Amino acid sequence: MKRTERHHLKENEVAGWLLGAKTWYEANSKMLGYVGIAVVLALVAVMATMAFRQMSAGKATSALAEALTIADAPVLPPAPGEAGKPPVQRPGTYPTDRARLEAALPKLLAVADAYPGSDAGIMARYRAASALVAVGRTQDGIQRYREVVEKGKGAYQAMARLGIAEAHLMAGQFDQAIAAFKEVESLKSDDVPVDGVLMQLGRAYRLAGKAEDAKKTFKRVVDEFPQSPYAPDARREVEGA
Repeated sequence: MKRTERHHLKENEVAGWLLGAKTWYEANSKMLGYVGIAVVLALVAVMATMAFRQMSAGKATSALAEALTIADAPVLPPAPGEAGKPPVQRPGTYPTDRARLEAALPKLLAVADAYPGSDAGIMARYRAASALVAVGRTQDGIQRYREVVEKGKGAYQAMARLGIAEAHLMAGQFDQAIAAFKEVESLKSDDVPVDGVLMQLGRAYRLAGKAEDAKKTFKRVVDEFPQSPYAPDARREVEGA
């Protein structure tokens, strides 16, 4: 198979995953409810991991698979040791989610640096960004997300922009979060749920003490997306403002 044909095949595989992710969201949007974009980010990461594991083998995808084996390893408490001996951590498991992420980070960053322009490298950078934010290294995580925006395309860029906004929100950086959510919303991208973005923007306004802006944003959800699963919560936010 020619190199160009292999490239198009991989593009088709990624396109297939994106379509599947969008279909899944539309089918399960009611279940998600008012849980925030952070959950969607996590779900996308899991779905993307599954898609990559189904792709043809290669150095980049093999390296990513190795890193993801750690990132997705089970979190289990240590097994009781023999009499008089300390507990023993089961092979291939980690005692806490933080320990697992700390172990996966060097592997993910190595893949991202070694294959910066490949789908595997971009996905590794995205997962590393998410891990960095989760362990409290917010600014490092935001920087990795920005690199995904620069190097990626389509859904990769959109989800990385959302990751930046969520990272600022989680860190209590409300003004930065507001600016980031507004930027994502202004893109009018089919790769992100605009109603969900508006809900998070409204939440950021509320946490920043900007009650009037929050009310206006929640009202947009009610008026522009009356069938949205977020609409009932948005309506309660408007009525309780």
